[in-house]
Formats: sequence, C-alpha cells, structure tokens
Amino acid sequence: MKRWIKWGLVALVVALLAIAVLRALGARKAQQAALAEQTARGTQTVIELAAGDLLPLQMQELQRGLPVSGTLKAANTAFVKARVPGELQGLSVREGDAVKAGQVIARIDPAEYEARLRQAQLQADAAKAQIDIAQRQYDNNKALVDRGFISKTALDTSLANLNGARASFEAAGAAADVARKSMADTVLKAPMAGFIAQRLAQPGERVAVDTRIVEIVDLSRMEIEAALSAADSVGVRVGQQALLQVEGHAQPVPARVARINPSTQAGSRSVLVYLQLKPAPGLRQGLFVQGSLGTEKLKTLAVPLQAVRSDKPQPYVQVVENQQVRHVSVTLGARGQAGGLDMVAITGLAEGSRVLAGVVGPLREGTAVRTTAAAPAAASSQGR
Repeated sequence: MKRWIKWGLVALVVALLAIAVLRALGARKAQQAALAEQTARGTQTVIELAAGDLLPLQMQELQRGLPVSGTLKAANTAFVKARVPGELQGLSVREGDAVKAGQVIARIDPAEYEARLRQAQLQADAAKAQIDIAQRQYDNNKALVDRGFISKTALDTSLANLNGARASFEAAGAAADVARKSMADTVLKAPMAGFIAQRLAQPGERVAVDTRIVEIVDLSRMEIEAALSAADSVGVRVGQQALLQVEGHAQPVPARVARINPSTQAGSRSVLVYLQLKPAPGLRQGLFVQGSLGTEKLKTLAVPLQAVRSDKPQPYVQVVENQQVRHVSVTLGARGQAGGLDMVAITGLAEGSRVLAGVVGPLREGTAVRTTAAAPAAASSQGR
C-alpha cells in the first residue's frame, strides 16, 4: 500500500511538471506571435490611391438592352456600269478619290456611236424629204380631182403615200433618238457624291453592257444590319438608342434604330434591324461593329463590372473603410450601360460606400491605404 502511494505521488509530480512546461511554451509562442504582429504593423506598406481609384456607390440609371453585332456599311452605294459596249477611255479615278454627283468618271469610245447617230439623222432627213414629195403630190392630185381631171382613187393613193412618208419620218426620228441616247450613254457619270471604293476596270479594256466600272460609297450615312431573334425583336422600336464599339475605335459610337424589316429571314426566322450610326471620323465600310441596343432603363445601385472580383466562392467588391481595405460579398443583379461603362447592380453594400475601381487590382484585406482629400470628389465624378 505504501508503494502504491509512492508511485502515485511520483506520477502527480511528473504531471504537474509537464503542465508547467506546456504553459511556458504556450506563453513563449504567444509572446513571439505578438512581437511578430507588432513588427509587421510597424513595417506594413501603405498603398497610395489615385484620385479616380475610389468610386462612391450610388444610384445609376442603367441602360439595359440586347447585344447586337454586324458589319458597317454605307446606306447609299452605287456601281457605275457601262450602258453601251465599247473601249473604256478616260478612267482616272482610283480607290479613295472623292467624286461629286454628275462628275464624269470615264467614257466609252464614241466613234461608232457618232457614226450611228449621223446615219440615223440622215435617214430622218431623207424621210422628211419624202414627206415633202408626198405632200406636193397629194396637193396636186386634190386640185385635179376638184376640177374633175382624175378619179378620187388617185387622190386616195397619194394620201396613203403621204401618211406612209410621215410614219417613215417618225420611225427615223425615233431611231435617231435611240442613237442619240446611245451616244449620251458613252459618258459615264457619278450618280451621287461619295468616295471610290472599288475600281473594277482599266482604261483600254473593251467592256460589255452592264460591266461594273467603279463602286461609289457615301460615308455620310453609315449603318449596320443586325439580326435579332423573333423573341428579342418584340421590344425593339424605331428610334431606340444603341452604343456600338467599332473595330479600331477607342470610343463607342452612338446609333439609333432607323428601320426594322417587316419580314423574317428564311431559315433562321431572325428579324433584321438597321441601326444608323452618328457620323464620326474614321468610319469605313466593312468594319466589324458590336454593342448593346437599349430597350429599357433601370435605376439602381450599381458599380462598374470591372470593380467586381470573382476570385472567391462569392463575388465581392473591395471597399475602403477607416483607411483599410475590406472585402464585402455582394449579390449581382441586372447589367447595363451607364456613361459608356458596363455596369452591374449589386446588393449587400450601403449607398455611399467607397469602392475600389477595377484598375487597382486585388489587395489583401486589411491593407492600409492613403487617399487624398480630392479622391472622393473625383470618384464621384467617375461614378456619374
């Protein structure tokens, strides 16, 4: 019995020593952690934000719409074609040259058509002379019939000859008009003002009727042809506004719905909508265009889409509170356009919160930041 008590006391002493050692180690670790945290706070980097890096969360009027895309083309284009066959002469305009309405573009060798016109004119003159001869003969026969020297049959014959001469003269005059029209068609003129887009023939070539010589485009009125599904086209109306991004242009170009095709396309059953772009420098036929056609407006709390981050299970935005970065999870809502930016409605954040713009990039939660006094005002103008 005494031996059992002895070993029990030894075990108790060992346990007490172990507990004391563990407490000492825990305290040492806590002391080291506190020292490390104090050191980190002393050496923490402060991020300096530019004036436009903070965006106040405020009510925005979002322009919601449909995505549209298409190829830019001139609303008015024309091909200058040969109206008569012959050798092409005097074609000096090239791609990019400006032309005016009625300007002479080229000519077809007129020698053959001048000869035809002279021939037709001479035939008309000959027919006119036959009318004079037939008229004198008729007048003479009428006088003889009135005196009773010849029968009325001879008068009827001379009248028929006179009418035949008149018909021949009219036919010859019509042939002369045709020849004159062919002569005028040897001169090729621009039907409208614009720029030469294509030169499809060369001087000296022998061209046939309806051969394309040049293409003229009028860049003062540009549009795209966008295909929408039948369901999407229901809410589209003439006059609705769109914001389009033209290939090679940094700034979006405003546009409006000018026309809506009353029929669907065979096969796809899509509806063609024609959007007319506001004139802007550098618009060229054939450029690819995409953007959004506004169909309704929504007023809600919204931030630029780039300000929302998705590198966590829940989307969140970076806000600045007490000069430190905080990550706030948000619920995303409707998307739209506001001030030329892609915006998204959010819930889960109070109005007036200062949101970091997407250009800042990800910052660790708790990062210290420093802002200037002008930052909020600048951010407010950015948000608007």
